[in-house]
Amino acid sequence: MWEPISIKELSIDIQNSEQLLSHGLLKFWNLIKILPAKWVELEYGLEGGGFWAVGILGNHVLWFNDIEEGFNVSAYSIYGRIDQYQCEQDELHVCLYKLYNGNNF
Repeated sequence: MWEPISIKELSIDIQNSEQLLSHGLLKFWNLIKILPAKWVELEYGLEGGGFWAVGILGNHVLWFNDIEEGFNVSAYSIYGRIDQYQCEQDELHVCLYKLYNGNNF
């Protein structure tokens, strides 16, 4: 049976990815990261009590989809609520690289 990722497991995953970041990407990450917090996502996120949001840039939230086991970027219009479900299976450093380089999300 599926269980949501714990904050401890998420923190380990984030720490492992931080070790892979270049100096510039680490500086970018340090600017946008937030303390992980559960955000609501209405399509698939209710079962696990929401998804862990880990970063914010403008009106976009960087979050971990523990159903698909990967980091994603989605728009948000209300703080604390992910507007659109995403199912990328990116590691944090890959997702950050895409965000840093202005990929359209």
